[in-house]
Amino acid sequence: MEHRITATQNISSQCMVCGINNEFSLKTRFHETDQQEVIAIFQPQAFHQSYPQVTHGGISAAILDETIGRAIMLHADRNAFGVTIELNVKYKKPVPYDCELKAIGRITCDSGRIFEGSGELYLPDGSIAVTATGKYMKRQLEQITDQDFSANEWFTPDDYPDKISL
Repeated sequence: MEHRITATQNISSQCMVCGINNEFSLKTRFHETDQQEVIAIFQPQAFHQSYPQVTHGGISAAILDETIGRAIMLHADRNAFGVTIELNVKYKKPVPYDCELKAIGRITCDSGRIFEGSGELYLPDGSIAVTATGKYMKRQLEQITDQDFSANEWFTPDDYPDKISL
């Protein structure tokens, strides 16, 4: 399925999921779709493994947690975040590393301060390897960090694709 991309979300310097200056980061990019979903694109490396040739399950949980939590930016504002209250993950297939993977997340219920969402992690062949549902507390960036972070470590990547296929 092809998704039209309308924007790309900010990333940071040191985040484990999106940090461009963190050598162990997944260096994920997050893109917003015209269907009010967020697509994450990332490539786990061998140092993200658990069993040989398999990405650690905690990495799969982290990418889905971040992708679902970021979906609130489409419904609130660019400085809204989801702080995880609860995350339920179901592992269906092993997740490889050293290949591009995609995850998608969306909001399923927004009750103001608390929201819920769901997401899936896709393998290169298009099959679903991991699913998750979660409950989050909506927080503004200034409630989570200081102005120095916003000014120096939170930025939008230069380019993004027009379309992404899952």
